[in-house]
Amino acid sequence: MSEIPVRDVPALLLHTVPESARFIAEKYGLPAEQAVLTEDAIVGLYRLLAECFTEPVLMSQLQSSAPDTELLQRCWGFVESIVDHSSEHVGGAVYFEVLEQLLNPGTLIEDSWPYMKERTRARTVRMLDSYGVYLPGINRR
Repeated sequence: MSEIPVRDVPALLLHTVPESARFIAEKYGLPAEQAVLTEDAIVGLYRLLAECFTEPVLMSQLQSSAPDTELLQRCWGFVESIVDHSSEHVGGAVYFEVLEQLLNPGTLIEDSWPYMKERTRARTVRMLDSYGVYLPGINRR
């Protein structure tokens, strides 16, 4: 699988998770399809992920009593496509604005685990190990 160019990550988010469109449009004051093509969306990837993906879409679903499993699969599919990106800008944005947010109180990691794919799971386990957080069935045997 070839790596997504950095400039294409915001558009990939919109394409994979169209539920983020309203939040993207509100943040940039442009139609989402235009906003994801701007330099601001690329340079501000950390904030884009936090404000238009993680908090309003991903966390909302993980905290829901009736989450949309198809949406969660697409959310984690998007993360999987960029989690090991060679650009520190992209990789850092995923780490700090998506994966670290799963450390908030509750069972966010456990609830996410069934939807995560191989590379995202491996990165999550490394993160948990680095913080000394051990979860049965995930990184504690």
